[in-house]
Amino acid sequence: MVYLDNAATTPMDPEVIALMSELMKSHYGNPSSIHTGGRQSRALIETARRTIAAHINAQPGEIFFTSGGTEADNTALFRAIDDLGIKHVISSEVEHHAVTHSLEYLEKQGRIRYSKIQLDQQGNVKLSHLEELLKESGPSMVSLMHANNEIGNLLPVEQVGEMCRINKAYFHSDTVQTIGHYPMDVKKAGIHFLACAAHKFHGPKGVGFIYVSSDVKIQPFIHGGAQERNMRGGTENLHAIAGMAKALDIAMRDYEEHHKHIAGIKAYMIDALKIDLPGVSFNGASADSDKSLYTVLNVHLPATPNAEMLLFSLDINGVMASGGSACSSGSNQGSHVLRALGIDQSRPSVRFSFSKYTTKEDIDKAIDTLKICLGIKST
Repeated sequence: MVYLDNAATTPMDPEVIALMSELMKSHYGNPSSIHTGGRQSRALIETARRTIAAHINAQPGEIFFTSGGTEADNTALFRAIDDLGIKHVISSEVEHHAVTHSLEYLEKQGRIRYSKIQLDQQGNVKLSHLEELLKESGPSMVSLMHANNEIGNLLPVEQVGEMCRINKAYFHSDTVQTIGHYPMDVKKAGIHFLACAAHKFHGPKGVGFIYVSSDVKIQPFIHGGAQERNMRGGTENLHAIAGMAKALDIAMRDYEEHHKHIAGIKAYMIDALKIDLPGVSFNGASADSDKSLYTVLNVHLPATPNAEMLLFSLDINGVMASGGSACSSGSNQGSHVLRALGIDQSRPSVRFSFSKYTTKEDIDKAIDTLKICLGIKST
């Protein structure tokens, strides 16, 4: 089997599995308990918090553990709007549904004015339009993802952060696709809220974190306990938190090596597709090495009568990929990102996404399988 759906989730690193397995045997005390077992578990969590904070140039007290990126995004948006008096949120049509659906709900309730930034033909936000929107009256918040999960477009976060600073706006960024794949400095980027999920960089599922700048004060999103310094009720996911910190350590330790390898794999696939599949094109900026996430390639394939069955056909022939966000699986509405860009969705689009485990042999197998599924004869 060839796995090319790493933007949806990555396989866990063996070092992470080994650590979590050992800790499950040795650390089982409730971190809120005051006995020895509880204190040992609490120390494990705080060590993980310090590790993660150091990797993004944050203070440990600015890191709060969550169930993943969706909870982190929701916490940032709902709490900022209620606690910071935000009346105007500026975002885009191509954000993750954790953001767009939340903002649509808040707008429907009459709690915010929701402005959408114009996009260029590749799906990049028009910073000139963002500047116009930021000059409108009232407390504002900008919510823009660091890299798009479907087409891989990268946001110039430092430039956006500076624009927010000048206009006294808050900046929230969903960095689920980029933490563990790029160095991040939240202070340099001017970010107030940042969302992360461990399973995107070879950590466990069901755990993530939100960074909340010490410059802002918000109330809990989930109530019910004093965990996370009264910011997130519920017993902490101890072993997953430790696994996430370990996965981030590994990701940043090996960042340069893995970046070079994965970027090479992506370039190899782009070149091979251009040769083997006449009429192929690439959605968004995903084929632009300077403007896109090196782990994602969104391919617009030639028309085929089997378009609706293409992903299924790839799967039964041993290639796992996706048509877009994994969080939208089962939806028959197509990709909201490709729709926003006006991409012809009568032609199939496939998102291939890579990891440190992807090989050129995997790419060769995927392209051979694509040709079979599209009815293209080998030359």
